[in-house]
Amino acid sequence: MPNHVHAVVQPLGKHSLASVLHSWKSYSSNKANRLLNRAGQPFWQRESYDHWIRDEADLAHCIRYTEENPVKAKLCKRSTDWPWSSASQ
Repeated sequence: MPNHVHAVVQPLGKHSLASVLHSWKSYSSNKANRLLNRAGQPFWQRESYDHWIRDEADLAHCIRYTEENPVKAKLCKRSTDWPWSSASQ
């Protein structure tokens, strides 16, 4: 998505979701701000939304929602057309 990210992840080992998100946000904001010739400006909004996946049906729903989000945003006609989606793999 051009203005937000959807991901279905399971942190491994001792890594927490908070530490994974911090790593992703830190790396990507530093790279993006460098490309944009910006410094000292926040890149990501503070809040994030997370959801504990409770069972296989919930997992399937979350994956489907994530893959269909570009279609809902009218960025493509089919989820498989969005090149950054697991649906296009």
